[in-house]
Amino acid sequence: MSLSNVAVKSPDAWTPVCAETDLVASSGVVVWHEGAQVALFHVPGAETELYAIDNHDPRSGANVIGRGLVGSMHGELVVAAPLYKQHFRLRDGRCLEDEGQVLRVWPVRLKGGLVEIGM
Repeated sequence: MSLSNVAVKSPDAWTPVCAETDLVASSGVVVWHEGAQVALFHVPGAETELYAIDNHDPRSGANVIGRGLVGSMHGELVVAAPLYKQHFRLRDGRCLEDEGQVLRVWPVRLKGGLVEIGM
């Protein structure tokens, strides 16, 4: 296969993953993106209203972060993992109780009624 036949995404590429109407305020919705389950959180009224974070809980090994509760701890927006209740910051994926646990985060935006995840 020659390289001319391979589609290469630019670093500023955005992929639509769902409609804005699929989002649930202050709750998670899980989408499939580039081989990973991504939990989308829509937090109305927050400085950043939309977050995309890995759905895979590193402690339990289960794909459950999208079912976690959104809240605030120490002035940070967090999601509480459903099984062991550790808290992950939505902005950067860091666990407040164990800095060794970090969830991947993606840039995310609303554009034309669609939710898009960046590379």
